[in-house]
Amino acid sequence: MLYDGECPLCMREVNMLRERNKSYGAISFVDISSKDYSPEDNQGLDYETAMGRIHAIVSDGTIVTDVEAFRRLYEEVGLGWVYAVTKYEPVATIANAVYGVWAKYRMEVTGRPPLEEVFAARRQAGECKDDKSCKM
Repeated sequence: MLYDGECPLCMREVNMLRERNKSYGAISFVDISSKDYSPEDNQGLDYETAMGRIHAIVSDGTIVTDVEAFRRLYEEVGLGWVYAVTKYEPVATIANAVYGVWAKYRMEVTGRPPLEEVFAARRQAGECKDDKSCKM
């Protein structure tokens, strides 16, 4: 699971999943805001891409995003019932649309600058190689 360790609301969910994962050991947690974050170790997902929406990497290397990522993560810790209904239409489409709005505005909702400003600040600090690749 790739997550933004600087997002307070995201961290509430991450911490809950971590606690549940103690009994399962199924999820690896990767903080994309860490200076140690490596796209090469995470299917090439650079910082900017990963910050745009939730990503999870399945053991076979498949990348899943959006509500499917949440559903799979919750299934891994015995809470699959929470997102089970999102497997079916029209709920899947609606859930992904709602998540898309959250992903677009989560920075502002959590009192942080817009993603473009965060990316620009990281580029200025020399943490990004160019306009497309931002490695922490």
